[in-house]
Amino acid sequence: MNAIEADGLTKRYPPDVQALDGVSFSVPEGTVFGLLGPNGAGKSTTVKVLTTLSTPDSGTARVAGFDVTREAAKVRRAIGVVAQNPGVDGELTGRENLILQGRIHGMPAPELRRRVDQLLEQFGLAEAADRVARGYSGGMKRRLDIAVALVHRPKVLFLDEPTTGLDPEVRAAMWEEIRRLAAEEGLTILLTTHYLEEADELASQLAIVDRGRIVVQGSPEALKGELQGDAVHVELAEPAQNGTATGLLDGVPDVRDVLVEGTVLRARVGNGATALPSVMAALEAASVSVASVTVSRPSLDDVYLRYTGRAFAEADAEASRDSSGEEDR
Repeated sequence: MNAIEADGLTKRYPPDVQALDGVSFSVPEGTVFGLLGPNGAGKSTTVKVLTTLSTPDSGTARVAGFDVTREAAKVRRAIGVVAQNPGVDGELTGRENLILQGRIHGMPAPELRRRVDQLLEQFGLAEAADRVARGYSGGMKRRLDIAVALVHRPKVLFLDEPTTGLDPEVRAAMWEEIRRLAAEEGLTILLTTHYLEEADELASQLAIVDRGRIVVQGSPEALKGELQGDAVHVELAEPAQNGTATGLLDGVPDVRDVLVEGTVLRARVGNGATALPSVMAALEAASVSVASVTVSRPSLDDVYLRYTGRAFAEADAEASRDSSGEEDR
């Protein structure tokens, strides 16, 4: 059975922002599903609709078997949500944050006390349980956020950009906790992220979102497997002007999907070892200086490039400039 079903969701914000443009996907029970896309792609709007915080202009969605519009109260009882920004009350202790959430959900006092103690231990917060949460580190606050979302034992957990702003060590620890939740507790987890590695590491299935639309979906391995051959990544010594580098490779055998952005040239080749000498010779013959070159197997960045026509990092930077630092739509 599917824990989440979205069908043709649309959402428009005034004056002319099409945040969602026909979003459809389904999430089987007990899986980690990733919504991967740059900032501003529509990931957070999707989560807001699925968690009943926003109403779609059109389309339907069901979470844990309940319609998000007609049965919103039932949806809320069945889900846990970790938003982009920390949701814990800094003036309460870690324990008090958990107790408050349990009381909101009407949990009996004895059961709530046991559950709180269990979660504090499980998330490594037992020693800090009675400290005011504003003094917690960023990683501790994020762990408390997830613990709060799990107090009432939800069926579906939404994690909206859960590791943004965390240092690499804390992020890695958070990945392990997400893996454990999926493996040991059988939770269905919907994870939104703009980190390619995070989606690759955690999601058994994912959908790539771009400009309010899902451009492709499947398992990370299957999506990468569709891209035959190797990826060539060339760092140019200076930006190529007027598409010079792109044109130079048009006649090179076994080279396709050439894209030049600033000082970066990307291309797909059937076999990196045999195609690379021809690529380098074509660039050298036209006096295009190369700073470095790498050949690699397909990545999710290559998948994004194939389906959108632009590199993921450039799309993310473009969205950040357009939104001027605002939260992802």
